[in-house]
Amino acid sequence: MLGTLAQFARQVRGPALATVAAAAMVLPTLSTSSFARGPDGISDVAERVIDAVVNISTSQKVEARNTPMPQLPNDPQLDELFRDFFNRRGQNDPQNRERGPRRVNSLGSGFVIDAAGIVVTNNHVIAEADEITVILNDGTRLKAELIGKDQKTDLALLRVKPDKPLKAVKFGDSERLRLGEWVIAIGNPFSLGGTVTAGIVSARNRDINSGPYDNYIQTDASINRGNSGGPLFNLEGEVVGVNTAIISPSGGSIGIGFAVPSKTALPVIDQLKQFGETRRGWLGVRIQQVTDEIAESLGIKPARGALVAGVDDKGPAKPAGIEPGDVVVKFDGKDVKDPKDLSRVVADTAVGKEVDVIIIRKGEEQTKKVTLGRLQDADKVQAAVKTDEPAPEKPVTQKALGLDLATISKDLRTRYKIKDTVKGVVVTSVDTNSDAAEKRLSAGDVIVEVAQEAVSSGADIQKRVDQLKKDGKKSVLLLVSNGDGELRFVALSVQ
Repeated sequence: MLGTLAQFARQVRGPALATVAAAAMVLPTLSTSSFARGPDGISDVAERVIDAVVNISTSQKVEARNTPMPQLPNDPQLDELFRDFFNRRGQNDPQNRERGPRRVNSLGSGFVIDAAGIVVTNNHVIAEADEITVILNDGTRLKAELIGKDQKTDLALLRVKPDKPLKAVKFGDSERLRLGEWVIAIGNPFSLGGTVTAGIVSARNRDINSGPYDNYIQTDASINRGNSGGPLFNLEGEVVGVNTAIISPSGGSIGIGFAVPSKTALPVIDQLKQFGETRRGWLGVRIQQVTDEIAESLGIKPARGALVAGVDDKGPAKPAGIEPGDVVVKFDGKDVKDPKDLSRVVADTAVGKEVDVIIIRKGEEQTKKVTLGRLQDADKVQAAVKTDEPAPEKPVTQKALGLDLATISKDLRTRYKIKDTVKGVVVTSVDTNSDAAEKRLSAGDVIVEVAQEAVSSGADIQKRVDQLKKDGKKSVLLLVSNGDGELRFVALSVQ
């Protein structure tokens, strides 16, 4: 249905009156007058906002590469001839002389959000730059300083010092965008200067696996190289997105462009303006998708929420009583449909705020109160806490669920590099034709829990599986750890 609507919107975009009339017969709710206003509205918006859109020019020093003289045959006359040739060429051709670092320039786009000289662009436009220059629509060049940047949303904030107030634009509400709605992209494609393109919103909340908070607006408005960091406007002249990425085999627009929605950009920009960095909320959990099999194992209908796979010992979730196996379905009054929802809402919540977190545990809803911490960008390296290892025993092995299982021993810890803090039952082999192999279990994985109960031997696992079969369950939920102690949930068929 979404694809049909997008195609329909593209068709009626043309000037042919017959096409519009026919389309109106198919979808009576879309009047011909609304499409007739489209081009006029675009012209009005472009004239009103184009002076707020800027080019971003950056330069950076890179080490020059000197081309070595080729290897020559072992002939003194040839050696002297070629060496003399290359020496003369190096002296006469500046491009071939040995030289130090050279400067590389690149261009992107941006837009002014404060008349005093605050400019928004993409982080990747200014990344690694030594010098940043903002070029206004009238050609005025202003040196810019970096206020702050955020790699996770690919946004950056710049400051310039103009002689007079600049033309600025305001953000709109990206949540109000509808599929098929007209939008306008203005930027600097292929270093050609300010260019206006128009199209429709072809999709929302797109996850393109570029970062943890992906929820891009997808548009068929032409976005090309150099448009990065430029604004995406609605027909009210409000910025509803920051043009960031395209999918294209050639680097040119094929009608699939992505913009960071204003709802995501605004909190980041406000924090960069205030602190010069982002200060995101932190819950202190590792989460994963609730698949249909996992939902069936946990008694959750329909499948929804974010499954807690692990809890940081020093995080806010631990003292609040959140445990692995809990499914978060609501956070601070907002529904959580999947892990991305939870990541975004936690990140957007103020550090230190106490929030209600609704979880499902063993089929029942519970409310936990959590005071959010601050997400640190730097990786935390925690030393493993060593415990006394009992005397080595011959491992007891057993087959279950297509797995060869063994009790943990010192030898197995050494063989599979399993930390002393990891407890459970070691997988020593996986049947290649089993569901376990399809779910990517492998030798060295450790099964910590079965159906949310701790296990310490293969017999424990078999007992739990047998009971689940008697209860009519179709799958069993395993809590699995790797050798470093990182947890994940895996649902396996028991049929």
